[in-house]
Amino acid sequence: MPRVYLGMVSAMIAAVVALLIPQVLGALVDGALGRGDANEIWWPVAAVLGLGIVEAVMIWFRRQFVLVPGTQVEARMRNSLYTRLQELPVGFHDRWPSGQLLSRAISDLGLIRRWMSFGLLLLVVNILTILVGFALLVSIDWILGVLFMVCSIPLWIYGFVFESKYSIVARRSQDQAGDLATSVEEAVHGIRVLKAFGRGTYALENFATRAEELRGTEIEKARTIANIWLWLLLVPDVTFALCLAVGVWLASDGQVTVGGLVAFFATATVLRWPVESIGFLLSMTIDTRTAVDRFFEVMDAPRAIADPEHPKTIEHAEGRVVFEDVHFRYSDSPAQYPDLLDGIDLEVLPGETMAIVGLTGSGKSTLTSLTGRLYDVTGGSITLDGVDIRDLAQQELRTHLAMAFEDATLFSASVRDNVLLGRPESTDAELAEALDIAQAGFVYELPEGLETKVGEEGLSLSGGQRQRLALARAVAAKPSVLVLDDPLSALDVDTEALVEAALRRVLASTTALIVAHRPSTVTLADRVALLEGGRITAVGTHSELLATSEHYRFVISSLDDEKKRELKEATA
Repeated sequence: MPRVYLGMVSAMIAAVVALLIPQVLGALVDGALGRGDANEIWWPVAAVLGLGIVEAVMIWFRRQFVLVPGTQVEARMRNSLYTRLQELPVGFHDRWPSGQLLSRAISDLGLIRRWMSFGLLLLVVNILTILVGFALLVSIDWILGVLFMVCSIPLWIYGFVFESKYSIVARRSQDQAGDLATSVEEAVHGIRVLKAFGRGTYALENFATRAEELRGTEIEKARTIANIWLWLLLVPDVTFALCLAVGVWLASDGQVTVGGLVAFFATATVLRWPVESIGFLLSMTIDTRTAVDRFFEVMDAPRAIADPEHPKTIEHAEGRVVFEDVHFRYSDSPAQYPDLLDGIDLEVLPGETMAIVGLTGSGKSTLTSLTGRLYDVTGGSITLDGVDIRDLAQQELRTHLAMAFEDATLFSASVRDNVLLGRPESTDAELAEALDIAQAGFVYELPEGLETKVGEEGLSLSGGQRQRLALARAVAAKPSVLVLDDPLSALDVDTEALVEAALRRVLASTTALIVAHRPSTVTLADRVALLEGGRITAVGTHSELLATSEHYRFVISSLDDEKKRELKEATA
């Protein structure tokens, strides 16, 4: 901030110097030029030159002082926003389009930086310049000064009207820009689907509709700005004309000297830029206020999932997971809807592999997400080795638990960095073991092996390759509890069999909770839990449930014939 203040002082000195030049010109007209003495001209000329140099130097200092603080503030705000996005729960990200968050992190913060480095400084300095300039005008001749100020009143009135109109349009514009960014992102990420279904034209129409809405809003903004510019240009010209007429009359009557008249209009000319700048500086300030509001919408979002004030620890995790009367509903679910999970009671013993089976939409993935506190239970509790997971710091919880999802997400980093995301300190031997278990040996054939960049979201790899790397990432974390949400769905039959065989080595000493969408996945489990109507209605081995549960038989029969044959062969 000291640099901002120094920049403001430099700008104010430059403005005052600019206002002194007309006073020198007035003295020159009434003095040397009035007497016709050429020898006295050089001192005023030197004074004008010196003042001009001082003004230029002060403007240079202003730019140097304010250049760094704005970028520092922008960087800190952007880092704070990114940190906040990492802290906010998954439920927040479910509701917020990524384009809206991206526009806040890039466009809005860039606007705030420009306002801090340019808009704020000039707004303050120009207002002070106008006040000092008005004082000088009144000191030259009070009649002309008061006339000038009275004629400027419409500008301030319209400024308030402009602010009320423009703030609404500015907010709508920035929100629409975020929606447009979301459309672009969705089209880029879904380009394979759009091409496969020949829906590029549909995506273009959707984008064009949003772009047209934004264009209309931007035109409305431009018209609003144009209206204030009409006043900013028209009022000063009318004021100059009136002051010129009155000034000539006063000069002819001897109430003001010719030099005083020159100084008055030269000072008024210097004030013209500060007066005209108020319009765009005001619009920039309103845009910035909207950007700040949008920034704090994210920063002030409630952090529903937070670390406890005094977190507990688990010294030696065994991996015993217990669900006790667990209830869960999404925050935006209508009140009349029942809980998605309505009283789950389930115990997974240390080293046991438990498969979760149920029809589509029964809440299997939601149940596993609760174990890692991606969401928090809305009733009941989940304990790990007797400790409620809400009493653990999230960082510690996630050192004891690792997850692999059906939708495998990779990052724009090397294969090594992606696999060791959960445990960067792993050795090369541990990395190789995780890749071997996941049957991800294909990475060694990539152009740069383990150092190959996989590209954005790993889309340069096939779906099966991404799933195997995601599984390797979960295995490499060496958790006491492994949560697998159908991580093998994109694998072919042979590769899936190899992965399952290798996984048995890991599951022999690790507690595992597996969402089973395929019959072959059930064969990995020691026991199976049947999820029905938001409750666990049966728990047992596959054979026991086949014999005792009609609904379980229905769920299994809903799977494809090929997988059912594989299951029969595996359990024969």
